[in-house]
Amino acid sequence: MSNATPLLAVESLSLERGGRELFQGLSFEVHAGHLFQVEGVNGAGKTSLMRILAGLSRYGYSGEVLRNAPLLYLGHQSGVKGLLSPRENLALHVSGQGSYTDAQIEPALAKVGLYGYEDVPSHALSAGQHRRVNLARLYLSDSPLWLLDEPFTAIDKAGVAQLEALLVTHVEAGGAVVMTSHQALQVRYEVRFLSLLEGVLL
Repeated sequence: MSNATPLLAVESLSLERGGRELFQGLSFEVHAGHLFQVEGVNGAGKTSLMRILAGLSRYGYSGEVLRNAPLLYLGHQSGVKGLLSPRENLALHVSGQGSYTDAQIEPALAKVGLYGYEDVPSHALSAGQHRRVNLARLYLSDSPLWLLDEPFTAIDKAGVAQLEALLVTHVEAGGAVVMTSHQALQVRYEVRFLSLLEGVLL
């Protein structure tokens, strides 16, 4: 492991649900330039792990999670509010403080293919477009650590390629990504794998 301070450090993390141990003894560090993909079958605890890493689940697990950098978490669900437009959904800063301007929001929506949809009520958009609204947050974020749970859900082939390129750009610029996905990343970059089935780094 690097001697530099990690963006995220996990020590002896274990989780039990319904009398069943989902994973145990997970220990790893996420440093600038790391691209992690979490592996595991359905029900292995991938989403639970991501929520713990993001600080959204504070109980029910043992071990330590140390966050040394601001992070952006995008969950498995899009989190888009149907009564709000894409512009309105993105207006509030993901930290809950401050706000993004139209000058920031409009280019972000254009980059995810939603130019012209800025003010359409989100309930009129498709599931794939909802995902794109959420992914536009990546273009707005200045957080070095991205935690992404199944970011490719409901995204077409071109959108997947675009997102993969964005992930590589982010880590090459000194950021880091921890993500879950049912599909293998097609990137020219070292992908580190965390297997929940075995509880080890591969």
